[in-house]
Amino acid sequence: MKKQTYLYSTSNRKTRVLLFLMVFIYNFQSLIAQDRPNIIIMMSDDQGYGDIGSHGNPYLKTPHMESIGEQGIEMTHFFTYPNCSASRAALLTGRYPYRAGVTAVTQVDHFMNASETTIAEVLADNGYRTGIFGKWHLGDNIPMRPTDQGFQEALIHKGGGIGQAAGPAGNTYFDPVLEHNNVSKKYDGYCDDIFTDAALDFMSKKDGKPFFTYLATNLPHFPLQVPDKRAEPFRKMGLHEDNALTYGMIDNIDYNVGRVLDKLKDLGIADNTIVIFLSDNGPRHRRTKNDSYPGRWVANLRGTKTSVYDAGIRVPFFVKWPDKIKPQKQATDMGAIIDLFPTLLDAAKVKSPKGVHIDGQSLLPLWTKNKADNLKERDFFVQMHYGPTPFKYMHFTVRTPKYKLVSPHDFPHGIVHQPTDHVLKHVLKNLELYDVEKDPSERINIAKDHPEIVDEMLARYESWFDEVNEERDEKGIQRIHLGSDKQLKLTLSKFDWGGPRVISRFDYGGPRVIEDNQLGYWRVETEKGIYNVSYDLPEIKADGVAHLKYKNKHVSVPIKKGQKKVVFNNFEIPSGTGNFHAFIKIERLAFGPLFVDVERLIK
Repeated sequence: MKKQTYLYSTSNRKTRVLLFLMVFIYNFQSLIAQDRPNIIIMMSDDQGYGDIGSHGNPYLKTPHMESIGEQGIEMTHFFTYPNCSASRAALLTGRYPYRAGVTAVTQVDHFMNASETTIAEVLADNGYRTGIFGKWHLGDNIPMRPTDQGFQEALIHKGGGIGQAAGPAGNTYFDPVLEHNNVSKKYDGYCDDIFTDAALDFMSKKDGKPFFTYLATNLPHFPLQVPDKRAEPFRKMGLHEDNALTYGMIDNIDYNVGRVLDKLKDLGIADNTIVIFLSDNGPRHRRTKNDSYPGRWVANLRGTKTSVYDAGIRVPFFVKWPDKIKPQKQATDMGAIIDLFPTLLDAAKVKSPKGVHIDGQSLLPLWTKNKADNLKERDFFVQMHYGPTPFKYMHFTVRTPKYKLVSPHDFPHGIVHQPTDHVLKHVLKNLELYDVEKDPSERINIAKDHPEIVDEMLARYESWFDEVNEERDEKGIQRIHLGSDKQLKLTLSKFDWGGPRVISRFDYGGPRVIEDNQLGYWRVETEKGIYNVSYDLPEIKADGVAHLKYKNKHVSVPIKKGQKKVVFNNFEIPSGTGNFHAFIKIERLAFGPLFVDVERLIK
């Protein structure tokens, strides 16, 4: 009996110790979770530095955006890339976009390499809930979707904007079809409000984990669509209709920023939540010298979206974190979009991923201790063009806190072919240099007075260009995966075309071709299997033939005038990599379908 009692007592003691350890570990993890801040990044789309009331805009009032800076810091010299995809890749990875594979905004140029490590992945691996709501613009299909890159909850639109060629056709900002965790669904309401509603629901879940919320509205990006109640006050001011709609969209953003801030108070978590508001690039104030909004306020900055002048890359930036950041009015130190990755990991006490080159620098010492020694002397490199191949010297800037070297271009979307040596000599001879401390509007070119500074900054640019492109070239363009078990059925759109006909839609340095080239192919990696493939057809004006080709397999079927759809059943695809061709022939020059649905059959 004594022996039995002793055994029972030991077993019971072990159980109690085990329970104690489990409770201790749970409580310890909860304490860690409570200590780590929640993180909210709110990013608008094409909102310029001048699109803020406190920046001198005579028409706009943006009290909720500005309140973030009033309760924390406004960084008045914060820089991004001059287009959507590049800035988003830089934000998520802390790396220059060229390293990540991103050069522009459509037709494979926006594909972020799946091997990139995003801040969402790192935070998710360290106990955070992660969610994105709004615009992704780094690839619509596996392995490039937000859910493939660390986001556990995702409500987004496809492509670069609602209504673009990524589909679905006829989509608008009102009652849009969106992608919720990779499933298409139609929603009721205005897109900005829908995204904000979903973000608020995500933040309100109580599971003991800190959250990372990326609320990336697609406003005020084209098309200019907003409820009349938002635009009407600006119409009454006598503004051009484009400005009235744009400002109405920014007013809607500010309203929803206020909703997010109110929700944090309601949930009692405002003090330990980092809140950031910024834009992805400057305003679409003009594309060329002859295309501008009448009366658009740009805070006396030069340039526009797609430009490397400051109006294209200097954006509003506000941050608050009541537990750690004392209100400091403004910080003039130069910050950049690549800095957010290391800064937020620093704030969350999470180590950067091993073996990954991070280009950004932590802003946390500036935010919390007003120390910015690491930011005093730094370069931020920007280059912007169209097409998957960067060309050295074409449309770049090197920006430091004091000087800015600029290689300007009036039509960066036309930079799609290798320039001749004659062109390059002209570009290098006419580089511009500005003392941006004294001349923030970039009006006084001092390059001829300081050739030694031009040469020093040019040499640093050349080293940067060679380094980032060597890494990019080694990886190649990211391929879409067909037949993956994680996405048996997917839709290919002309938004993701690759190929020389797509790039040749622009003549180098000249005007845009009126009728875009209408054929490309998709770069894919495939799983072996039997597939059903169907096309949504554009207007078919005469009888013709629809073709499907991959590797050595080529099939075709006749189509009739006015036909809307064509189906290829039981198309056999081998495993490997290649170019997936889907096209129609009525006359000799082939053209492409609107959408292609590809589904691997499980038998």
